Amino acid sequence: MANALPKHRQVSVLHHLCEGNTLRSTSRLTGVHRTTITNLMVRFGSHCKLLMDEKLRGLTLGHVQIDETWTYVLKKQARLTLEERAERSDIGDIYLWTCLDTETKLIATHLVGKRSADNARKLLMDLAGRLVFPSPHAADDHAYEQGSYQQIAQISTDAFPGYPEAVDLAFGPYAKYGQIIKNYRNASMNYEPSEMIATELRGIAGIDPNELWTICTSHVERHNLTIRTFMKWFTRLSLGFSKKLENLQAALSGFLAYYNFCWRPRYPDHSGQSGRLRPTPAMMAGVVSKRWHFEDLFDAAMS
Repeated sequence: MANALPKHRQVSVLHHLCEGNTLRSTSRLTGVHRTTITNLMVRFGSHCKLLMDEKLRGLTLGHVQIDETWTYVLKKQARLTLEERAERSDIGDIYLWTCLDTETKLIATHLVGKRSADNARKLLMDLAGRLVFPSPHAADDHAYEQGSYQQIAQISTDAFPGYPEAVDLAFGPYAKYGQIIKNYRNASMNYEPSEMIATELRGIAGIDPNELWTICTSHVERHNLTIRTFMKWFTRLSLGFSKKLENLQAALSGFLAYYNFCWRPRYPDHSGQSGRLRPTPAMMAGVVSKRWHFEDLFDAAMS
């Protein structure tokens, strides 16, 4: 059933959510009941996921950084019963997996679920399906003369054990892949920032020793901060968690579509243009030709 709210009120409600407001604060600001807001958010989020599945295809990305961001659904993992741990994958600790391109800042794909090798494979297979692969004649080692394959992208991750198999399954020899391992002091202290004391750069596939310095996850980790700032479902030590995985997935799809098509990141410090606004990630990646305002995103998703 379609939402009975006028279009301008639907746009206002969803824009408030994407700009960092909670369900209840959005309800107070707009005068719309939170159940109506939740139903609208789920509908909008599902349409945004379809929109990104359609638009984010045929991409040419140089360096994709992958990371996971923790939250929980209904209750934390330690509170689950033995039966819930064995049978439920939709509650407890849940992770947002994101694939961010270093140059364009585009979130090419994402996944919401447990931190498992199976989800790593699903994420990397989905990412590979969105990139442009060369034709076999141009890329393969035909006639044993070329001596190598044409690599289409570089991938950087942390040391989660499920990544190497997933990258190899999805890309084979067509991607460079490296891991960055960070070592911390006092990492077990609650509510205190851990001190990073060392890093190790590990080339897994296709990365020469003189290219190890290119392995990096700093950009996607900085994007995790954006997620935690503007998504109250990810704000630590708060009551902003979700009670249903479906609601969390919808909220994330809506926000990431807003980020890709409407958000304007800023140039980094070393560019000489520090603080200047860039085009949106979708514009930088050549997905769209102009910046979308939120109403444009709403129209494209809901049409």
